[in-house]
Amino acid sequence: MAENRPRCAAEHALAGWHKGATPRDTHRVALPEDSYYRRDLALVHHRGFGFHARACAPGILALLEPVRSREGIVLELGCGSGLLTRELTAAGHRVIATDASPAMLELARSYAPAAEDIRRLVLPGDPLPPADAVVSVGHVLSYLPDEPAIGQALTAIARALRPGGLFAIDICDLEYGQARRDAPNVGLVNDDWAIITQFSLPEPSRFIRQITTFVLNDDGSWRRDDERHHNVLTGTARVPALLAAEGIHVQVASAFGTEQLPAGLRVLIGRRTA
Repeated sequence: MAENRPRCAAEHALAGWHKGATPRDTHRVALPEDSYYRRDLALVHHRGFGFHARACAPGILALLEPVRSREGIVLELGCGSGLLTRELTAAGHRVIATDASPAMLELARSYAPAAEDIRRLVLPGDPLPPADAVVSVGHVLSYLPDEPAIGQALTAIARALRPGGLFAIDICDLEYGQARRDAPNVGLVNDDWAIITQFSLPEPSRFIRQITTFVLNDDGSWRRDDERHHNVLTGTARVPALLAAEGIHVQVASAFGTEQLPAGLRVLIGRRTA
């Protein structure tokens, strides 16, 4: 019976979450000092949602084989807790891993210590270091504030590529929202964390997740945090023409390799020929 207590406690913590209780008057609750992926959601994402990075890794590694053979630099945007970073370094790549979330970077420094550098980088404004490849999973560009910002980030990626360089990133197409227009709320409970996500599509180009997390404290109590994630959805068919002016040939694909990606998630594979 004792073995079931953590899960039962998690289920108890979820009770009444929808009634608007936001116990932010204790030191155990993570405060919203950062917009996305604060301490608790970063931890939950690392522990329970690594499947996307693992699924994408084989296809990305195959695309990057020429870069590895010449010991080129791989710039990873939105590295999160280092799930893909670790796969890249284990395959012998030299990686500069970046993210906008300090909490994610703290996890990445522990989980993927073989990276050449792990640093904070916020798109689209921060400069990108020159690289032989740029990779990203988790629709990082879709977290930017609007369509122009996405265009600026894509242009910055193109300009960061050295001659012969490649980029491979995923991004949310307009279809992403349509496929989730009537999606039900989702909840997942584990022994030491729980997460509830509500979805909304206020307009065709904006998808919103209202995310509530519960994480077990060392003393057996639970803390709660809430994040509201806005994703900008874009018509990915326009990207090849956008980056042609930068000397980048772009292919819009349904996957990096043979993995099955969620509906509406597209892959952009770009190559600089000279």
